[in-house]
Amino acid sequence: MNWKELYNSKLTTIEQAIKSIHDGDGVVMADAAGAPRMTEQALALHAEDYHDVSIYHMLTLGEGETLGTVGYGHFRHLTNFLAPNSREHVWSGNGDYAPAFFKDVARMLGKEIACDVAVLTTTRPNSEGFVSVGVSCDYSIAAAKKARTVIIEANAQMPFTHGDTLLHISEATHIVECDYPLPELQPAPIGPVEQAIGRYCAQLIDDGATLQLGIGAIPDAVLAELKGKHDLAIHTEMFSDGVVDLALSGVINGKRKTVYPGKIVATFVMGTKKLYDFLDNNPMVEMLTVDKANDPYIIGQNDNMVAINSCIEIDLQGQVAAESMGLKQFSGTGGQVDFIRGAAFSRGGKSIIAMPSTAARGKVSRIVPFLQPGAAVTTSRNDIDYVVTEYGIAHLWGRSLRERARSLIAIAHPDFRPMLTEEFLRRFP
Repeated sequence: MNWKELYNSKLTTIEQAIKSIHDGDGVVMADAAGAPRMTEQALALHAEDYHDVSIYHMLTLGEGETLGTVGYGHFRHLTNFLAPNSREHVWSGNGDYAPAFFKDVARMLGKEIACDVAVLTTTRPNSEGFVSVGVSCDYSIAAAKKARTVIIEANAQMPFTHGDTLLHISEATHIVECDYPLPELQPAPIGPVEQAIGRYCAQLIDDGATLQLGIGAIPDAVLAELKGKHDLAIHTEMFSDGVVDLALSGVINGKRKTVYPGKIVATFVMGTKKLYDFLDNNPMVEMLTVDKANDPYIIGQNDNMVAINSCIEIDLQGQVAAESMGLKQFSGTGGQVDFIRGAAFSRGGKSIIAMPSTAARGKVSRIVPFLQPGAAVTTSRNDIDYVVTEYGIAHLWGRSLRERARSLIAIAHPDFRPMLTEEFLRRFP
């Protein structure tokens, strides 16, 4: 049987495919913009048929139908990263959050994370019978290798990406053809605060640097300030639209990159159709599984690695809370620590925590005397390097507690500096 015959033999409807999910199964779903929409909708529609089914995913775009009340008592979600469509689900006690570094997720599958069924969104097969997992490489291939049953939504609109993304159709149990646009995440507006942060971050980025950054106004503001730089490169967990223009103009070309030279390296992407079109069959983009893309040892082999991340708050010691507000889990650890430690291994490497000085429309300082009670420390004070706000740059690595506090107060919002100074004087008479 050739691969086309095999492919046709596995074609089915989504209603038939989900019948291979049984009570008590652990289902692992692809994440981000690669979340399987048809499976979500079908499971929600037939929720009454299922009991004690666990569903694992990380951040997901789209509606996330099984996260709604229809799934209560039928599906229990487990995640390492909360998104707007999953926060209330976990906060209400109908789902669970498990702390983990993103780099470790793939090897947790089938062990700490039940993986009986893997559900992926892929491209249609190429001429050799391989599909690409497209925009969500991260743990997708590992899930397919470890699961008893593999359900593929072969989406005609999924971009074909290169790297660790290929799965042969012989490894699929059920294939459901579909044709729907990927969920889009529009660029966040860049205001004066983000512009100032972008300018300060750009001062720390030299020609030839390799960058890790995420999504949102601050990463886009940083990228907007790099148009005059030369020979930049990307090795990141994820990227969005902001990278595209710099790559097309040649500012990002990877010429001086020491690992995967000439390649933009990531493990997943999410953004707009402009980004997805840029990705499609683009040999410049190398999608790696998360255990490789986020491995600090591999990251650190890039000279002049610059990791840029953000946080909810940072205390005067330099402890970073990036994922929880007190005991309330807000997002997740993700790859922040993976890349901060990778940058520390890098020759000439730097890591930056970049954030507005305030939150809640200026009512709350992000630089605080103490983290909120119960807050998780994402990045330890031993790992912290640079901190940037719209008021400047604080270099903390290797500095004493007294020097750290003084530097952080200097880049706090002026409205909160008296309060922080009062605490400084109590702590360091």
